[in-house]
Amino acid sequence: MIMRFETLAIHAGLDIENPSASIVPPISPSTIFEIGKEGRSEDELHYTRLGNPNRLQFEHLIAVLEQGSAAAAFSSGIAAASAILQALDPGDHIIIPEDVYSGNRKLVKLIMNRWGLRSSFIDMTSLERIEEAIRPETRLIWIETPSNPLMRITDIAAVTVLAQKHGIRTVVDNTWPSPVNQLPLKLGADLVMHSTSKYFGGHSDILGGAVVTKAEDDFFSRIRTIQRMGGAVPSPQDCWLLARSTRTLAYRMRGHNEHAAEVARFLSDHPRVADVYYPGLESHPGHDIAKKQMKGFGGMISFLVDGGEKESIAIVGRSKLIKRATSLGGVESTWEHRKSSEGEGSVSLDNLIRVSIGLEHPDDLKEDLHQALKR
Repeated sequence: MIMRFETLAIHAGLDIENPSASIVPPISPSTIFEIGKEGRSEDELHYTRLGNPNRLQFEHLIAVLEQGSAAAAFSSGIAAASAILQALDPGDHIIIPEDVYSGNRKLVKLIMNRWGLRSSFIDMTSLERIEEAIRPETRLIWIETPSNPLMRITDIAAVTVLAQKHGIRTVVDNTWPSPVNQLPLKLGADLVMHSTSKYFGGHSDILGGAVVTKAEDDFFSRIRTIQRMGGAVPSPQDCWLLARSTRTLAYRMRGHNEHAAEVARFLSDHPRVADVYYPGLESHPGHDIAKKQMKGFGGMISFLVDGGEKESIAIVGRSKLIKRATSLGGVESTWEHRKSSEGEGSVSLDNLIRVSIGLEHPDDLKEDLHQALKR
């Protein structure tokens, strides 16, 4: 039986390491598992850092939804990103967006560069610029589309073709779109990564990350070794919560998509807003590419206020419904003045506000935005 996304999100992985009759698998808190009388075999559970029933269930689930062959779950999105970079060798070179998520920028510059990784932060909307940045030692191209927070769009299929021509791997941070809206592995990418704290968790109460691979090759084997031996693994309870939340992912994302599209149109027509960055708008420079590779445009919007940094911070401070917080992907809407949140090294504009549109009624969100934007 061929199951569609919504059905897979509910049923995939339920029977993995679940010998009970429970429809919902139980949480397995044990850190150790009994070894067979004839000794340990590689496919048996042994120690929870190496494998746990709830982690195996969630890893199978996210791999199925991303249409990959395997997944490795981590304790945070930054731990997942670290594992990918640590799977490279000192002296290797990566190409990464200049407006990449600030945590990943700091990870590369403050930790991985010191370890010996070389990096080029460039505008990833230009295929020519990407090709110009390729060196003999380039081993990985990091794609983030839409980018955080400038919402730039990268043509995944075109970049993966270029990368394959040069024998370079590609990874796509698919946190913002989720597999509901975008399937990078089907577009040619080798790896997908997520901060599962965001839309997979969906309720702002879980910290997690994951890497999904198209092929279980030597590179993914390195990532798996870093996961197990580095030890940045999620707890059984967090994996259980992630699997539970993922069962509603398709329906939550539909709400995020619909509400964000409506709010983006509202902001576009507001006199206090200078510009709106949302790929679902036809005015967005990456709209045509986004429309080609995305089924929906997500719940994230960035916009420029008609004013400076001080006024932008004041606007965020006037919200009554939208929460002032730095994360995203929850059922509640959140926003922030992005530059002050990112801190040192930020490439965000002084008057940029980033908003994560939740599942409240869009009319209530528009009313709150309108009153906050008043002079």
